[in-house]
Amino acid sequence: MPKVVGIGGVFFRAADPAALAAWYEKHLGIDDLHKAVWRQEAGTTIFGPFSESTDYFGRPEQQWMINFRVDDLDGFITALEASGITVETRAEWDSEVGRFARIHDPEGNPIELWEPTGG
Repeated sequence: MPKVVGIGGVFFRAADPAALAAWYEKHLGIDDLHKAVWRQEAGTTIFGPFSESTDYFGRPEQQWMINFRVDDLDGFITALEASGITVETRAEWDSEVGRFARIHDPEGNPIELWEPTGG
């Protein structure tokens, strides 16, 4: 049976798409789609619907949250905070699968950073 083999893109609305793409490129290293196709490293991806009543994403009207795998969460936190970006961590987010941190892009979309256990 044919199956999906990966995520081909993540698309969402933005008030200022060019500025938001530039922010993602500058702070997260994700290529602006108008310049290049971002090539990510192979690895674990979790696809998980949550209950519609979850408060895990923040605002009740927030329908999605993207999670990016990172290779050095502490280094990322340091760099983001140096750029004036608020980073939230909570001990209860960390588990046997790894460590997590949360930021928001300039339009308020939540972004989870995940350093998987074992690198």
